[in-house]
Amino acid sequence: MALYGPGARWTMTERPRGSVRRDADILEIGPSAVRWTGSALEITIEERDKRVGVPWRRQVRGTVRIHPETGNAQSFALDPAGRHRWHCIAPRASVEVEMQRPALSWRGSGYLDSNFGAESLEEGFRIWHWSRAHTADSSVVCYEGIRRDGTPFASALRFGKDGSPQEAELPMAAPLANTWWQMERKARADRGLAHVVKTWEDAPFYARSTVATELYGERVLAVQESLDMDRFKSPVVQFMLPYRIPRGR
Repeated sequence: MALYGPGARWTMTERPRGSVRRDADILEIGPSAVRWTGSALEITIEERDKRVGVPWRRQVRGTVRIHPETGNAQSFALDPAGRHRWHCIAPRASVEVEMQRPALSWRGSGYLDSNFGAESLEEGFRIWHWSRAHTADSSVVCYEGIRRDGTPFASALRFGKDGSPQEAELPMAAPLANTWWQMERKARADRGLAHVVKTWEDAPFYARSTVATELYGERVLAVQESLDMDRFKSPVVQFMLPYRIPRGR
């Protein structure tokens, strides 16, 4: 999980098979869990963060509840063989965050999706860019990239008020400024015009940002992500990862 701004926390702990339990309604990973209550997805967080250069790890504890406002049962293949799939579970949702450590709480609008497949991401893809924005009457997701075999893919989907997806005309490509790590980013926008409002995550192979753009005649703020799996595979990045992603016992 990642908390940005004052009281920022970042945690991603790898855990062994024996620390994982799953059934129809719950997924437990170590002391943390994700459970479906029937009306909401409840995420219980009990972790410690990992900061570069700091010997101790601060507690990260709290609960996030995601209440879907719309739902979608259809998943989409990201490659011709269907080895990788993406599922926009809730195109629009209300979110409640109650954290004890750090002591933070708020409510807002959100979104819930899932990627899953039969092989690792670096086996299937070289690069991808993704963005999501809420418009007045829909949620728009733009997904594009280059597969490992060199073939490009790109699509735009609009999820209506009932959650049903419809393919939409793909807006023009809008190049964005590179990150500090020189990660290339791009979004989609009417007339190809967009700009970065805030970079939230800046890693050697991944970036998450807020982007101001215009989609289908409406000005929106979008969440944008860029991922470079060639960088992820590099020996230098693989050497650095354990310092950022500890392994739990």
